[in-house]
Amino acid sequence: MSIAENIARIREEMAKAAITAGRNPDDIRLCAATKMNDSQAVRAAIAAGVDACGENRVQELVQKRSENAYEGAPVHFIGYLQTNKVKQVVGQVDLIQSVDSLRLLQAIQTEAVRQGICQDILLEVNIGQEESKSGFSAGEILPLVEQFSSFPNIRLRGLMAIPPISQNSGDNCKFFQKMYNLSVDITAKKSDNVCVDILSIGMSDDFADAIACGSTMVRIGTAIFGQRHYT
Repeated sequence: MSIAENIARIREEMAKAAITAGRNPDDIRLCAATKMNDSQAVRAAIAAGVDACGENRVQELVQKRSENAYEGAPVHFIGYLQTNKVKQVVGQVDLIQSVDSLRLLQAIQTEAVRQGICQDILLEVNIGQEESKSGFSAGEILPLVEQFSSFPNIRLRGLMAIPPISQNSGDNCKFFQKMYNLSVDITAKKSDNVCVDILSIGMSDDFADAIACGSTMVRIGTAIFGQRHYT
């Protein structure tokens, strides 16, 4: 199937999951995870109506931006971000979804001050407490949000997580529900630079479950572009 056909099918599945959960399908955004896909594929996804493009690698982000690949859609950074590459991402993307440490948060603040901008971000939560994954623990989130006035050049838009690889449908619902509850908790925190409206959970294999649990953004790569071929 073509990229456009895949996106149409995914939109139908997203709408079905939302309606089944008593939600408005318009409240859930589709972010195309464009890692290892060229500019032509990115343009095809945008033409087919994705809400945003999510890039995992700084090198790919820089190259595709130089080729105007993201024209017509917001671009997000959704991969692991090293502090020494912050200058290449801050101010170049609409949203950094993968802010996984205090050190990275401070580096983004410093660069945003240098550029004279306010950078939108999500805090990444290691919701499965996996040693192989980065991210804040769930218990660290609320105390951090309460101190967010210390980062005046950053606007917190919500949370992101990558739960453990699931073997069966529904396995990750417990993690998605924890993320939803945490998102609700931080929504109650009032600050000039805390404006929580995004819960980025759910990928190709489990986005319907994530939507049922309250996701407002799903990140889909394989189901749109096909299997990636790593070398």
